[in-house]
Amino acid sequence: MLLATIYSGDCMFRAMYDWVLRMAHHRHAMRSLAAISFAESSFFPIPPDVMMVPMVLARREQAFRIAAICTAASVIGGMFGYAIGYFLLESIGQWVINLYHMQDKVGQFQAMYGQYGAAIILLKGLTPIPFKLVTIASGIAQFNFPLFVILATITRGARFFIIAALLKRFGEPVQAFIEKRLNYFAWGFLILLAAGFAAVAYL
Repeated sequence: MLLATIYSGDCMFRAMYDWVLRMAHHRHAMRSLAAISFAESSFFPIPPDVMMVPMVLARREQAFRIAAICTAASVIGGMFGYAIGYFLLESIGQWVINLYHMQDKVGQFQAMYGQYGAAIILLKGLTPIPFKLVTIASGIAQFNFPLFVILATITRGARFFIIAALLKRFGEPVQAFIEKRLNYFAWGFLILLAAGFAAVAYL
């Protein structure tokens, strides 16, 4: 039963990877990437790396454009997440917090913002911990908004441009390496994603 589940998952990963590679050349690919990046910063659970990495591998000549779109959309989505925490905490904000079981952690983040607000935004934006937690908590804590935008741009830009630069420079061998071990990368990504949510719940 377990082997069948793993095999089914492996087939699904391969199909999704092939689909994203095909979509990378679609005329709406950049818009789709921007939409995912925007949503992930405020409410959506899946990070844009899932779409960004195959897109850069398929269009390495546009690696930095892809990273720029990811960064801009993520920062704009972060502004929306900030607005949820600042203006809509009792409605949309509470729904998102409950959805991701972030009730206790948002309070802890809020208490830490007075001393470590800038460091929290910079560091959490680079980790598997959901960035939406940072953006919503920033709004709840009424963190300085212009500074929040600057810090979010730095941390998200660093994450996406580093990935893009590495894939652009070592794209062909990296693509061959990933495709040969796609299942390991996919399961590893899922584990990292789960670890990020676990960190929110238990750390």
